[in-house]
Amino acid sequence: MRAPNVPTLRGPTLPLLLATLAMLRAGPGASPVGAQSGAQGDHATAGYPGNLPFFYDLYTFRGRAGATDVVAAFAVSAGELKAEKARRGVRYRFDVTLVLADTARRSVSRTDDSVFVALSRRLGDDHLLYTHIQVRAAPSPHTVQRVVMTEATIPGVGQLYHAPFPIPDYRGDRLMLSDIALGQPAAAGAGWKRGDITLALLPTSQFPASSFDVFYEVYNLPVGHRYSTEITVEPVGRSRTGRAPREELVGLRFSGEAATRPDGTLAELRRVNAALDRGAYRLTVTVTDEETGATARRSRDFRVRGWTAGSTLVPAYPWRSRGAR
Repeated sequence: MRAPNVPTLRGPTLPLLLATLAMLRAGPGASPVGAQSGAQGDHATAGYPGNLPFFYDLYTFRGRAGATDVVAAFAVSAGELKAEKARRGVRYRFDVTLVLADTARRSVSRTDDSVFVALSRRLGDDHLLYTHIQVRAAPSPHTVQRVVMTEATIPGVGQLYHAPFPIPDYRGDRLMLSDIALGQPAAAGAGWKRGDITLALLPTSQFPASSFDVFYEVYNLPVGHRYSTEITVEPVGRSRTGRAPREELVGLRFSGEAATRPDGTLAELRRVNAALDRGAYRLTVTVTDEETGATARRSRDFRVRGWTAGSTLVPAYPWRSRGAR
């Protein structure tokens, strides 16, 4: 019988925990031996040898009681997974884990999910399955993140990535912005939920060339103050078509009166409609309190993948969620 609330150790999960414990014993600045170089989303990462490559990104927001909420967006190509036969078609299953290890406090926050999607027929290899998980952690400049994905139908198939990940502190009373989260327009309420907003989160390396949603939170903007928001999208380097991009591709501006919640949070969800070439871009959000002149700015790099005709993203809905331990 398995002990309650203790996950089964399989695939790369056991090396994950052993490496995390070694990191905590070593203290701040340590890094595991034998790591492989890699990059996922915005983060320079390293990975242990594995056989399930995937994409991911991390987003942070103000949490309760001075903590920070950290959300991980995962995406994997259907061709990397086994399509199980199901009653009315096929099913894809995989497990995801997010661990945040504070090497100074020697504490660990962790969450896991098993996710699946059932379809009438097998997907093309380039189709992406995506999901998300969330954990709450204390702000710290000494945190290391570890993300894991394992194939739920084949023991021993999986991949681990890790990198330093300082967790920001959103406490205080100055004007601040959360991370900028990017995603597809959510269909039928599917996706990551934050208050009354739903967003189909995507890793920033896996974006279509058309419209997408931008979500962020403004902190400590006094209720009733007039404020303005400016969103710009500019290319980073050259597009994959080889053409020199324009200096600024998209520029949007909004203004209004702050309907800030009692906890000091103002959530904003914006739609960006733009036809973008394949390549790297930087999205910047600037919020200005028109009554005090205070300004907060945040940027996020992303990459347009430019999927071929017929490829789609399919959300994988969680079976269960386990909170941080």
